[in-house]
Amino acid sequence: MTHSRLARLALVPLDQPEQFSDALWSRLRREAQEAYVASPMLAPLFFDSILNQPNFEAAVFHRIAARLKNDVIPLSLIVRAFHRARIAEPAIAEALKADISAVFERDPACERLIEPFLYFKGFHAIQAHRLNHWLWYRHERDFALFLQSRSSEIFQTDIHPAAHIGQGVFLDHATGLVVGETAVIEDDVSLLQDVTLGGTGKEAGDRHPKVRRGAMIGAGAKILGNIEVGENARVAAGSVVLRDVPAYSTVAGVPAKVVRTATPDEPSRGMDQELSDLFYTSFSWTI
Repeated sequence: MTHSRLARLALVPLDQPEQFSDALWSRLRREAQEAYVASPMLAPLFFDSILNQPNFEAAVFHRIAARLKNDVIPLSLIVRAFHRARIAEPAIAEALKADISAVFERDPACERLIEPFLYFKGFHAIQAHRLNHWLWYRHERDFALFLQSRSSEIFQTDIHPAAHIGQGVFLDHATGLVVGETAVIEDDVSLLQDVTLGGTGKEAGDRHPKVRRGAMIGAGAKILGNIEVGENARVAAGSVVLRDVPAYSTVAGVPAKVVRTATPDEPSRGMDQELSDLFYTSFSWTI
């Protein structure tokens, strides 16, 4: 987890990650208690998801499982799978804390931690993928594909279980997101709705994009093929990207072209989709 994310949450000193985890859980419980007082008709949601859970990780696992369960796969089986994954890969627990912190930091519509925890399907879709990814590489592929199918149905995202996703990733709205099998999304990336990280249809093997740390992908952007979106790069909404995007650059258009070569640091945090910092000359772009 980055220092800026911890600082903006203003929970504990930056050099005390264990206390941060405790403070995160305490804050979420306090918000659940306040929400229960304000909306007692939702008591089962607040108690089952948060107030009756032993810790933050268990609460997240229960909440995601409650959304994915159906007549074929019960909640308890999904929860057990999450706990198996956490024991085998402790980084999963750290990743989910980084992800919820990313939402709280970057989404101006998010005023409480309880909001992404209970309601935001982008946060839920990433956590479901973390379990699916672990199952996939544990050779429990049918279970992974079943849960991926459920996740696609419930969260309106289609993320292949084999795709690699880092920590602190923010899916804003998330609806319509498609991520292919060999795609890579590194830490601290932000993606908006209707983004495609897909293939060209003419490739085999490693055929999907690699999105490097700190990049921001605008709404409706299509990034196709085994190409790289460089560190802290920015892809404007509606762009179709068919070639590598240099680090710290901004691309826009169909097909996308470089319109700036010195994008400010961490566009994934700034979330500027208007490209208002660009100087337009004799041309204009439809963003």
